[in-house]
Amino acid sequence: MNAFVVNGPTPLEGEVRISGAKNSALKAMAASLLVPAKVTLDRVPRITDVTLMAQVLQHLGARVEFEQNRLTIDASGDLLDETPYELVKKMRASIQVLGPLLARLGRARLAMPGGDAIGSRPIDLHLQGLERMGAKFTSQHGYVEGVADRLKGVRVLLEFPSVGATENLLMAGVLAEGTTTIENAAREPEIQDLVAFLVGAGARITGAGTPTITVEGVDQLGEVRHEIIPDRIEAGTYGIAAVATQGDVSLIDLRPEHLELPFIKLEDAGAEVIRSDGEVRIRMSRRPSTLDLVTLPYPGFPTDLQPPMMVLLSQAEGPSILTENVFEARFMFVDELNRMGARIRVEGHHAVIRGVERLSGAPVRAPDIRAGAALVLGGLCAEGRTEVYDPGHVGRGYEDFAGKLRSLGADVSVEER
Repeated sequence: MNAFVVNGPTPLEGEVRISGAKNSALKAMAASLLVPAKVTLDRVPRITDVTLMAQVLQHLGARVEFEQNRLTIDASGDLLDETPYELVKKMRASIQVLGPLLARLGRARLAMPGGDAIGSRPIDLHLQGLERMGAKFTSQHGYVEGVADRLKGVRVLLEFPSVGATENLLMAGVLAEGTTTIENAAREPEIQDLVAFLVGAGARITGAGTPTITVEGVDQLGEVRHEIIPDRIEAGTYGIAAVATQGDVSLIDLRPEHLELPFIKLEDAGAEVIRSDGEVRIRMSRRPSTLDLVTLPYPGFPTDLQPPMMVLLSQAEGPSILTENVFEARFMFVDELNRMGARIRVEGHHAVIRGVERLSGAPVRAPDIRAGAALVLGGLCAEGRTEVYDPGHVGRGYEDFAGKLRSLGADVSVEER
């Protein structure tokens, strides 16, 4: 069994270059199924989820090559319409091939998606929107099957600004007949990046980054090259790590505007945050101040940065309250953090965090990507040795996590136990 082995405490110092965004790369890969020509994606992170999505595309009939951080995809040939359970169970983002397959082939058969155990994430909004566009679905034996003649553009009002549903519907709308309007659409930067990729291929889309996205259907997309945006969650994780360890870290090659609220919260906690073009320096020289924090869809505080912020607040000088409004099971790792000496009590969607002066190294287990990274961060803040088991979760979302931490002075490695 492998584990991250962390010896702390260690203040992080130095520069770290931010990789391409996981949640942008995966969706652009799915959208490549709409393009019967060569697709080139630059700045693609070398992470497990990208490898899994590449396997999904290859199974469907696309040709995929991955060299350094450049991914080329050719889906110009005949495509299959079914994704197998053994691939889909490992990664929830595989549901994003549903819209492209229906738009391109008029049919799709997908195993129900898996992924992180952070709470219920039903695909009802995806299916309801696609049904309004003319698709018909049946569900049995763990698979969803959809069929459609050419999809029709319609107005879809989402009950919740779901990122996945917004992406699936706008991808389906690209080749639909007529105009598709998505109301209460998600506004995340990754949505805007997906739209930029599709527009580069010849799609007609307006309104990305606003609550209303309009897609005018076209007959066909063409060859495109696109660079993936920086990963705001990776950048936020290292920024929070700088504050939690009382270090001095420069984040290189990111878009600071994508992290406006998290940086404000780090300043509220007592950090110095120096913003410049494509770079942010974060310095901290004392224990954090307490905060009240609420996760919300973008531009609110991202739920994916809630676990590392929990680690930061576990060392604050006093009590903090953290409210999780996106995923109801995101507090699953609290018991593990408490094993390291944190004092956290969960009450429904709220976590009451009473800061301690120093965490203590302990063996813990990572339940998902972001919690795993947070527990490694906890080890950097803790006295002694921490072992974080199931490190593979972290590799699904962070490129060379241990290596980048070591470049900042951390004593961290992945070892077989």
